[in-house]
Formats: sequence, structure tokens, C-alpha cells
Amino acid sequence: MKRIVMLAGLLAIVQFGVGLATCEAANLGGLFGRKSEAHKARSLHRKVEAAVTRFKEEDPGIQKFFDKSVAYVVFPNVVKAGIGFGGAMGKGEVIQDGKVIGTSTMTQATVGFQFGGQAYIEILFIDDEKTLLDFKRGSFEFGAQVSAVALTVGASDNATFDQGIAIFTMERGGLMYEATVGGQVFSFQNK
Repeated sequence: MKRIVMLAGLLAIVQFGVGLATCEAANLGGLFGRKSEAHKARSLHRKVEAAVTRFKEEDPGIQKFFDKSVAYVVFPNVVKAGIGFGGAMGKGEVIQDGKVIGTSTMTQATVGFQFGGQAYIEILFIDDEKTLLDFKRGSFEFGAQVSAVALTVGASDNATFDQGIAIFTMERGGLMYEATVGGQVFSFQNK
């Protein structure tokens, strides 16, 4: 039994490593050379714009969150994997008044009943200046009780801000039994 638990833990670490390697390969220009920081920034920005467009097409009511928020953070590709132990990672842009003011990296470590892997888009809407300031300090974290709204047509109709944040996710692919944003930690870097 102990071997099975150890093997399951090792498999989760390997899965997470493959997911992170996939993210890093995409962010670092692959295995055949490094791309310039400017190229990576342009690539991320294109992905952010495509993610916002996809959200608005899926649920036009989401526009009220874009309009009301003092800022929003778009993670166009969050990769999550786990078997018992797991983790997630994504890189995104922080947008205020229609301008990119910085980038953010989201990391998450999880323990508990979970199995599989998935990729998804996540957008955080920030309701007030105090929450934005807290986020920009660079060590913003969600508690275990925080949950996200899975975006479908009409999902934004009844969604509200909770402690200055509204979170929406949209699956990109994969299958994972467990879907939580609790425990996510965000860094912030000024543009």
C-alpha cells in the first residue's frame, strides 16, 4: 500500500512537471532557442486579447464586469495537474483603464482528492482600489474558501464580487476531478 501511495505521489509530481515544462516551453520559446522578452510580451498580450474575446463571446453579460472593475487580470493559459498532490501555474496581464500595467504569475499547490489535468483561462475582476493595491504588492493570495464561476452563457448574471474580487474560469481542455481556485498565490510585476 505504501508503494502505491508513493507511486501515485511520484506520478503527480511528474504530471505537474510536464505541465509546467509545457508552460515554460511555450513561454521561453521552446527547445530551439530563446525568444526576446519583447516577443514573449507580445505573444502573451495576443493570448490575453483572444481570451477576453472568447469570454465576451461565450457570455456577453460579462461586459458589466469589464466595465465596473477598476482592473482585471487575465491568465490565458493556466495548466493544472494532480493525483492526490497537484499544482497549477499561469502567467497573465493586469489591465487598468484599458492599459496593461503589469504582469502576474499565478501558482497553486493542492493536496486532497484530485485526479487528472486540465488547462483553463482565468480572469480576476478587481472591484476597488484597495484590493488592486493589495494585488500589486505582489503576494496576493486566495484562501481555501474562494471559488470561481465557470463561464457559460448567462453565468455572469448572478455573479458578484466577494472581498473585492470576482473570478471566472473557462476550460480550455483536459479533465480533472477537482476545480478550486483556493490557495492560488499571485505575484505582480510592473510593466
